[in-house]
Amino acid sequence: MKFNQFALIALAVASITACNKEDKMQHETRRIDSLKNIQFQPEQFADVQVLKYDIPGWEKLTLKEKKLVYYLAQAGYSGRDIFWDQNYKYNLKIRTALENIYTNYKGDRSSENWKKFETYLKRIWFSNGIHHHYSNDKIKPGFPQTYLQKLLKDTKTNLSASIVEILFNDVDAKKVNLNESKGLVQGSAVNFYGKGLNAADVEKFYANMPQPDSLRPLSFGLNSKLVRTESGKIEERIWRSGGMYGAAINKIVFWLEKAVKVSENKEQAEALNILIDFYKTGDLKKWDDYNVAWVKATEGNIDYINGFIEVYNDPLGHKASYESTVQIKDFDMSAKMEVISKSAQWFEDNSPLMPEHKKKNVVGVSYKTVIVAAESGDTSPATPIGVNLPNADWIRAEHGSKSISLGNIIEAYNKAGGSDKLKEFAFDENEIQLSERYSELADKLHTALHEVIGHASGQLNPGVGTPKETLKSYASTLEEGRADLVALYYLYDKKIQDLGLVDDWKSLGMAAYNDYIRNGLMTQLVRIEPGSDIEEAHMRNRQWVSAWVYEKGKAENVIEKVVRDNKTYFKINNYERLHELFGELLRETQRIKSEGDFKAAKSLVENYGVKVDKELHKEVLERNKKFNTAPYRGFVNPILVPVTNEQGEITDIVVTYPKTFAEQMLYYSKNYNFLPLEN
Repeated sequence: MKFNQFALIALAVASITACNKEDKMQHETRRIDSLKNIQFQPEQFADVQVLKYDIPGWEKLTLKEKKLVYYLAQAGYSGRDIFWDQNYKYNLKIRTALENIYTNYKGDRSSENWKKFETYLKRIWFSNGIHHHYSNDKIKPGFPQTYLQKLLKDTKTNLSASIVEILFNDVDAKKVNLNESKGLVQGSAVNFYGKGLNAADVEKFYANMPQPDSLRPLSFGLNSKLVRTESGKIEERIWRSGGMYGAAINKIVFWLEKAVKVSENKEQAEALNILIDFYKTGDLKKWDDYNVAWVKATEGNIDYINGFIEVYNDPLGHKASYESTVQIKDFDMSAKMEVISKSAQWFEDNSPLMPEHKKKNVVGVSYKTVIVAAESGDTSPATPIGVNLPNADWIRAEHGSKSISLGNIIEAYNKAGGSDKLKEFAFDENEIQLSERYSELADKLHTALHEVIGHASGQLNPGVGTPKETLKSYASTLEEGRADLVALYYLYDKKIQDLGLVDDWKSLGMAAYNDYIRNGLMTQLVRIEPGSDIEEAHMRNRQWVSAWVYEKGKAENVIEKVVRDNKTYFKINNYERLHELFGELLRETQRIKSEGDFKAAKSLVENYGVKVDKELHKEVLERNKKFNTAPYRGFVNPILVPVTNEQGEITDIVVTYPKTFAEQMLYYSKNYNFLPLEN
């Protein structure tokens, strides 16, 4: 038996020097045990805390299941640099230069400037580029430009002077700009559109592409960069084998083909084969075929997400970011939560939506709580806690969707949390006690209802275009707010107790409402800089939902703004009426989506979700200073290391961890750098 060597752990294990086979086996056993004991210690820098998540039950998987997880994880990591390049055209050049400095600098590593350089690099690693992963603002170095120039010179590192200038000036200041006055395309640094294009050019280009089936529209633009050629013609550069990002995509395909050979069933293998065809051809019809096959492949213990999925990083909502998640079914929790998906039609029938906007037959909503084993691209290091896919409305309507809750991620977040911040911002002891008792369960139910019922509910009116066509830059935040509102409406409903999910639906609902309003109107503001507007889609939706119900309930004092000892609190006085207001807003939000009412969407988001009360923001930041907690958290991934026999066959796969965040980031850059530095 011999152990495959990985650069990440090479220093952690000794080479085999035993002379006989028995000694080798004993040495390998000790070596494997030592790898299993490697642990990552939480790190905190700037506004970020990096944690680790466990993979409970790994040893219970069969060897075939472990191989499937491993191959899917390798496929995911192989596309990592695609996401880096999508985020900004110079990201790979910048990362390569900064990592070369970090690895080779022989000077003073105890100086304040060096510490600031390390923090800067870690922030870039965490955000997969030079723009903040949440605010979209460019991350500014805390050290002078002259210091970076000295580091470049001392380590003989090449980085053009023009790019060095960009790191310190205001060029490409926003990754995703949603301020129309600055130009949605021209004002965004994200690498989805070539130089010289504007929003009108893009919309005209895609409007002129005929849909082969208007009832089942293809997701035009999802997997391409749009550019203007030297002749002035606008064309797509497709992300596929032989096309843009082809070198990385070929590696993804290589590992997916291995995954097919150890797939759990025919349906899973069929979906993987169609995904491989999509990557080879870039054909969006194959992407739809894959999503239909993936939705139907519900059996088995292993599942995955891989592809160009979410469009939040495109100000126009066409282009999708690369992401990958590999997951193992959490059998106990999935069984408990399956009752929600089985009751999907009841939730739809009893929602406050207009009758014509309700689905008559909610199709195939499958729900699982899963254990994450690997993440890459848009899901790492910062990760969601729940997912509902696919995103195409027609596939949801005809074939259903998959909803997953990332159980071990939620568990890791909960373990890292604390109650001090709750005590600072909650109105009174009763509110604190409700949250301490019910918030964890309320969060899990909110995620389940948001993903399973929320995203699967409602339907478009006949003849209305897709939300990205009708609601444009407001589509993402409207959809997330709509799903939140579904969850909020049913969190304060006896039905969840009738389903056996809670022991006191009213108390849980009150805790959920307290937490949501407190966060939407106050505590989430710690995530943005003073004077900034809210840009991120989820933050916008939490504010416009909270601010709308606060304003509409003012006459009845549903939510009361209380200032006590110069501190602001939001106290809910009438939970029943707040429940009704959430229902009214849900009804209107669904109407906006169903009818494609852009004017109403813009009014709702701009009036309630973008601007920040500057005095309240200042107060929240001041009150938050006392807590040594970061507003953002993310994770390193476990390292899955194959054990092989003398014939090179995999006999086991061991779970270990990097010792530091930097160690994992450098390992990824070394082993999955398949792309040119500029694409």
